[in-house]
Amino acid sequence: MAIRVAVVGASGYAGSEALRLLLSHPEVEVGAMTAGSSAGTPLGLLHPHLVPLADRVLQPTSPEVLAGHDAILLWLPHGRSAAVAEAVGEDVLVIDCGADFRLRDAASWEKFYGSDHIGTWPYGLPELPGRRDVLKGSKRVAIPGCYPTAVSLALFPAYAAALAEPEAVVVAASGTSGAGKAPKPHLLGSETMGSMTPYGVGGIHRHTPEMVQNLSIVAGEPVTVSFTPTLAPMPRGILAVCSARAKPGVTPESVRAAYAAAFATELFVHLLPEGQWPATACALGSNTALVQVTLDEDAGRIIAVSAIDNLTKGNAGNAVQSMNIALGLPEELGLPRIGVAP
Repeated sequence: MAIRVAVVGASGYAGSEALRLLLSHPEVEVGAMTAGSSAGTPLGLLHPHLVPLADRVLQPTSPEVLAGHDAILLWLPHGRSAAVAEAVGEDVLVIDCGADFRLRDAASWEKFYGSDHIGTWPYGLPELPGRRDVLKGSKRVAIPGCYPTAVSLALFPAYAAALAEPEAVVVAASGTSGAGKAPKPHLLGSETMGSMTPYGVGGIHRHTPEMVQNLSIVAGEPVTVSFTPTLAPMPRGILAVCSARAKPGVTPESVRAAYAAAFATELFVHLLPEGQWPATACALGSNTALVQVTLDEDAGRIIAVSAIDNLTKGNAGNAVQSMNIALGLPEELGLPRIGVAP
């Protein structure tokens, strides 16, 4: 019997990406598709590329609409996911693709989000050490942010192998779809074409504490992260350039070996051959993270670079991947490993 999956927030970019992936999932039936202000609108008017679902009408998000599903994927504004999870009951797999349940530290949540911390769910980045065991059989999963996905995959092998000092510097570029589908003047084509700009500068971006959390857990000690995001003139993709001071005695060979070991059996992380560097275009439409690493011996720093599609591996792909693990399905079902080029 097919697994019936609902998508809450199907009118947005990430929700539509989830539907694209679910349509190719051999074990899934796409159930309810809900939205807020777009409820009552045929999906094809918002996402004409989703041809098999184009005539389906978006429904309001209500317990009645969501009843009878095996899994629910949520894309909701901050503070709205808990009520949905409570309404559908504990036996339904709920995967929150927003930020509500990502952080363990209440003080960090309150500082960056300005509201009360309501709890923490199992974290849906399967490639981090120990994550798959936590996700198996879970009925609640919190999906990482797109930047923390790219940064954590780029840096965690260095910390897992005790090669890096507990401070990291990250400069990352994201496509405009990371800001959502709502109209915003600074995202108009005339504002973004041919231009790059930083934002959230000075440690204020909300994804910063998530990076700190992930890397600190792997390192076994507090790790600081100086994070500067930039907006790039492209619709999709993240390129994260990450560095950390190398510990004494670290060599290029030991860095390469640590990364090769960390990703040796991973389906959705590809360590590129030495000398080849990640490009966002090569990750387009795929659930694969492309990673490269080197040691800057003069500066004494490990340099790790990752490229992902922010809507796939950075969000909806992680959701489907974590759903598969939670339900006991093969992890790769419905998930493309191959990008689209040129």
